[in-house]
Amino acid sequence: MKITRLEACETVPITMEGVMGATKQVPIGKADGAPNFSIRVFTLEPGGHTPHHQHETEHLNYILEGSGEVLEGDQPRAIDKGDFVLVRPNERHQYRNTGATPLVFMCMVPSVYE
Repeated sequence: MKITRLEACETVPITMEGVMGATKQVPIGKADGAPNFSIRVFTLEPGGHTPHHQHETEHLNYILEGSGEVLEGDQPRAIDKGDFVLVRPNERHQYRNTGATPLVFMCMVPSVYE
């Protein structure tokens, strides 16, 4: 069993193409012995965003702090603290922080993403 707090997890800047003002933390993942799923926490600074992308498996997301929008294809949809978001397999999406404070969200994915 592992019990941890987000502030105890390493924060890594994301430098991949199409990303701006984003960091990632992995409170639970393959390195902890999780065989199937990982929990990642992304922080987007004001004006920051993830790449506009898609992938073969679903992502389950929960907005921890802040507000912004997620593109569903090319259609922006508002998101706010407390919202859950299901990104279906092969659904093109992008998270954007349109607010004045950091947008922080949990992203649960198959462990192969780590």
